[in-house]
Amino acid sequence: MRIGELASRTGVSVRSLRYYEEQGLLASTRSASGQRHYVDADVERVGFIQRLYAAGLSSRTVAELLPCVDAPSEHNSEAAMARMEQERDRLTEHIAELVRTRDALDGLMATARTYRESLCSGASA
Repeated sequence: MRIGELASRTGVSVRSLRYYEEQGLLASTRSASGQRHYVDADVERVGFIQRLYAAGLSSRTVAELLPCVDAPSEHNSEAAMARMEQERDRLTEHIAELVRTRDALDGLMATARTYRESLCSGASA
């Protein structure tokens, strides 16, 4: 299939697919006229890449993990596991920061509500 069909089947832009190829995340064969051609398995690969991006992984990290998917071995499985642990720890810390930020906003909102209530009770007195 050509790049437009892959884009259509995956919901990913042609530009993103070209970027994936530039980063070594996706491979294509070229026709004599230079058009990119993909196989059906690339639909699942693009979906997998998208899920990794949605989990907050960078293209560099995705590139580090794909060898474990493409040709699992003891060596690259250990490396992938270590990298995934790093990413999990990074996400855990990011979640903790978000919770702290949410809690701070809750505190500010409570203060604002109390202030508004004092204004309303003062106006009716």
